[in-house]
Amino acid sequence: MRQTFRTLRIHNYRLWAMGALVSNIGTWMQRVAQDWVVLTHLTAHDASAVGIVMALQFGPIALLLPLSGLVADRCDRRKVLMLTQAAMGMVALGAGSLLLLGRLTLWEVWGFALLLGITTAFDSPSRQTFVAEMVGEAELANAVALNSASFNLGRMLGPAVAGGLLAVLGAGWVFVLNAGSFGAVLLALGAMRTQDLHRGKARAPGRTGLAAGFAYVRRRRDLTAIVTMLFLIGTFGLNFPIYIATMAVTTFHVGAGQFGLLTTLMASGSVVGALVSAGWKTRGMALLVRAACAFGTGCALAAVMPRYALFGLMLVPLGIATQIFNTSANALVQMGTAPEMRGRVMAIVLGLALGGTLIGAPFVGWVADAL
Repeated sequence: MRQTFRTLRIHNYRLWAMGALVSNIGTWMQRVAQDWVVLTHLTAHDASAVGIVMALQFGPIALLLPLSGLVADRCDRRKVLMLTQAAMGMVALGAGSLLLLGRLTLWEVWGFALLLGITTAFDSPSRQTFVAEMVGEAELANAVALNSASFNLGRMLGPAVAGGLLAVLGAGWVFVLNAGSFGAVLLALGAMRTQDLHRGKARAPGRTGLAAGFAYVRRRRDLTAIVTMLFLIGTFGLNFPIYIATMAVTTFHVGAGQFGLLTTLMASGSVVGALVSAGWKTRGMALLVRAACAFGTGCALAAVMPRYALFGLMLVPLGIATQIFNTSANALVQMGTAPEMRGRVMAIVLGLALGGTLIGAPFVGWVADAL
């Protein structure tokens, strides 16, 4: 246990971890409430309206790559995060206030989703690379794994909390509470000892922007291999909402509660995988390949499970393998990238992950319908 949670001994990272966990729970609470409001209050169960919300929320991450990665490399990441976290809190507060007043429309939801997407585009590369500043290169892999554990713990707890709050307080207060959760991150960032941060070297002159990031990755065969694996598995493998939903509805014919249980089982495996990965001090390409093989094997075994219970049980080891692959790939990319290029390289990774989902999700959905 000491080995798994060793980076929590670092003052700055300990503050960050506490604030991030609160914020992750709040974010997943709002995601559930947002889908609920669009489906039940603003439309007549129009799933395409939810799809537009998702596109507006995640599309800017890919479109703003040339600028967001450069900001992460050229600016003070702690200050960038303070601005983006405050902005995301204001977006949640604005949407929640209109919802409480009964004046929120579908067009306004789309507008808030676009604002959140633009802010997230600048937040994500800085947040990913700020971890190295808090813990240093030696403990980077452990911190990345603990971040993944926090995210998946929020994915487990947030929807459950949101379900209760939707019934008791209503959707508007869920948005407002999420706005408050960003305050936990802002307090953590403000209380950090800036003199303990591991600042990178002075930024080297030369080519800037995303083109420099692609050129850097192209020169590095190890990074090219990792990014290619991330793109292929992210595009055709990490489409679990489609897999789980179609298996639950068309194969096992279960209801919403049992469908939710499958998602929880997957998330619990992801938490375990992140914690297992956090306990390792060293990792390399061999581990990444083994995790990818375990992921593929887990998908194949889950596909042939004849009963709902067996399928649900298979999702736990599949979640473990998925998270070990993701956290190991993230850590290897960050540890193998020069600090002055890390923001742009991570922006490329995030962009490929998002772009792969936009390409792969419709294809995988067609395969599920046709085959």
